[in-house]
Amino acid sequence: MKVLLISANTERINLTPLPLGLNCVAAATRHGGHDVRVLDLMAENDSGLPIREAILSFHPGVIGISIRNIDDQNRQGRFLLDDVKQVVRSCRDLSDAPIVLGGAGYSIFPESVLNYLEADMGIQGEGEAAFPILVDRIERRTDLFGIPGLYLRGRGLQGKRTFIKDLDSLPVSGTHKFFASQDQRLWLPFQTRRGCPLNCSYCSTSTIEGLVIRKRSPEAAVAELAHCVEAGFRQIFFVDNTFNLPPGYAKEICRKSIDRNLDISWRCILYPGKVDEKLAALMAEAGCMEVSLGFESGCERILLNMNKKFNLLEVRRTAEMLARHGIRQQGFLMLGGPGETRESVLESLTFADSLPLDQLKITSGIRIYPQTALARAAINEGMISPDCDLLLPKFYLVRELEEWLSETVKTWIADRHHWMT
Repeated sequence: MKVLLISANTERINLTPLPLGLNCVAAATRHGGHDVRVLDLMAENDSGLPIREAILSFHPGVIGISIRNIDDQNRQGRFLLDDVKQVVRSCRDLSDAPIVLGGAGYSIFPESVLNYLEADMGIQGEGEAAFPILVDRIERRTDLFGIPGLYLRGRGLQGKRTFIKDLDSLPVSGTHKFFASQDQRLWLPFQTRRGCPLNCSYCSTSTIEGLVIRKRSPEAAVAELAHCVEAGFRQIFFVDNTFNLPPGYAKEICRKSIDRNLDISWRCILYPGKVDEKLAALMAEAGCMEVSLGFESGCERILLNMNKKFNLLEVRRTAEMLARHGIRQQGFLMLGGPGETRESVLESLTFADSLPLDQLKITSGIRIYPQTALARAAINEGMISPDCDLLLPKFYLVRELEEWLSETVKTWIADRHHWMT
């Protein structure tokens, strides 16, 4: 069957993201014997024309649309699904093919997004296993009941969601081939593991990827990384939720990259407190040039409220180790959450100012996601109703701090040019 997969994301948040997940689904669907075409709308000024050309020239039997972001996570920011709704409408106007939603953003709000966009169905979670099954059944016109993570609009979940345990069993995504025509100065996304057991109070990662860390073998991961280098890519973004968990696995990825003498520069996301001198040295030798260091608060009490498994001393040690090894750091503060006071905000700002950071990103108010401790706190405090689906962005911000926090952050940022909101 002919399958058209569309990456609907056009938002450049921090950097230009390339559709890694969609290409993984494309590889699995091709492996299942189907003819697949991928359309990335990021590079298009007007989505209507490329969608029209793709549908009229290809005549797909199924159309899949990947949704990366619901909003930009800023309190005065943008809700992004209205642009995706237009993509769905364009497909509907041109084709009778069933429209299937997926992607990280969809997986957080499977029923709400399905209803809002008026698509036919969607797959929550990893699509590499479920989507080829769905395409096979659509082609054979058989019952869709039981497909893992599949939602039908108006009929709910059709099969219990499952997680792929053996990531090495999946077809290699071949993202470097799809992106070969892209500007190779872009950061190529690369994933070595999925899942996060940390369960931070505000985080949606476990909803998207599950609570159990599942890893590719270091040999397979680095072999694919070598193919990306051979294709001309030298800038890699490890999109694993926490590159340094487990630490032994991270060290092995670095060692094998060093053994292969890969000429790359890369960035990743680090969880503070699980970094030792050996890991920092290996990362630097393997080509790491920048990390996102999400310590989120400089107050021990607030870290406990966020369910963080590190303390401020560990954050400082991590930041100093990275600096010694020449690795740039972007820190993050999330202010205004449960238990925040003027005193804790000032503690956080003072702590961040004492670290050897190259950049600091400050957010005031925390986006509330379903099935999190933050959502439960917001319900208990009357900020949101128990039946609120949270698709339209809601933010937790201690009411008494709102005006003061905004002015205070502006004052601190004014003479610190490497700080931003």
